[in-house]
Amino acid sequence: MASYELLKQEGRAKRGIFHTVHGDIQTPVFMNVGTIGAIKGAVSTEDLKEIHCQVELSNTYHLHVRPGDKLIKEIGGLHKFMVWDRPILTDSGGFQVFSLAGLRKIKEEGVYFHSHVDGAKIFMGPEESMQIQSNLGSTIAMAFDECPSSVADRRYVEDSVNRTTRWLERCKKEMQRLNALPDTINKEQLLFGINQGAIYEDIRIDHAKRIAEMDLDGYAVGGLAVGETHEEMYHILDETVPHLPVNKPTYLMGVGTPANILEGVARGVDFFDCVYPSRNGRHGHVYTNQGKLNLFNQKFEKDMRPIEEGCQCPACRTYSRAYIRHLLKAKEMLGMRLCVLHNLYFYNTMMEEIRDALDEGRFHSYKEEKLYGMQQGEH
Repeated sequence: MASYELLKQEGRAKRGIFHTVHGDIQTPVFMNVGTIGAIKGAVSTEDLKEIHCQVELSNTYHLHVRPGDKLIKEIGGLHKFMVWDRPILTDSGGFQVFSLAGLRKIKEEGVYFHSHVDGAKIFMGPEESMQIQSNLGSTIAMAFDECPSSVADRRYVEDSVNRTTRWLERCKKEMQRLNALPDTINKEQLLFGINQGAIYEDIRIDHAKRIAEMDLDGYAVGGLAVGETHEEMYHILDETVPHLPVNKPTYLMGVGTPANILEGVARGVDFFDCVYPSRNGRHGHVYTNQGKLNLFNQKFEKDMRPIEEGCQCPACRTYSRAYIRHLLKAKEMLGMRLCVLHNLYFYNTMMEEIRDALDEGRFHSYKEEKLYGMQQGEH
């Protein structure tokens, strides 16, 4: 059975191990986002092992639409399909309800919306989301929620959060039922609940207290990084995270920049995911300890240095900025792939550094140094 082991704390920052049926997750951790069962940018699961990925994240809605969760179950589950033997977290499809806002209708039973692929009408409620995630056989399933806009009015947010709580109760009940079925692929699938409340701290706190009582496997803070400022996000974390169980994983969904992650860890978050490293990499934007570089910049035309001196990623071990710039300019897929591999390696390595710093009781000074370096820019 899964369990979360809190090894130590430094201030609110947590260092732990999450034991799962697909292996241990050392936390804090950054989950690498492979929406449709692969990281965008021609990155394979073998690559993911090489760049120290612990957890892969896939999207329930996208896999339901294509190739279909029932097909994946027939094949033997997402782990077998992707050829990945480490933990997988699947999101619930709730964020797609938010991001495909023009196409949806929210009711108590769930959400009616149209496929972004072929326009077919789809219904998804808590039970359907749990069934799809059970078919995929992921390690961690996310509860089905609504993510209200950061600018939604208070009344709407209150109603939405109350409905999300009722949906969470239905998710928990359905997952217990599914995990007991004889043909379920992963009978130890875990459920994380999601805290919502936009930027209303009292709604967030009340919701955190309510879901904490449900004794779930982990807890996420959702609905941030969708339009509010970084300061508002940090304030919400300051107010909300202390009301979530310290002896369970705390997941900040969809966040963020390296600075956001460092600030999140300081506030007690230990799971993160974001498309930034892969999306930025595909556009030639790469992360270094001296800040972000745009490899399309002409100044790198003859620069024979790696993206970052000393970096052990597959790109930096072999190739120069000048060569990668040429590939990007020529729209050669290898350029994109090398940048994505570098960025994911940078994030995964930063998480290793964070864990080492927490182990040694020097996270605060590590965080200040890291932030200072990234703000300096390259000399």
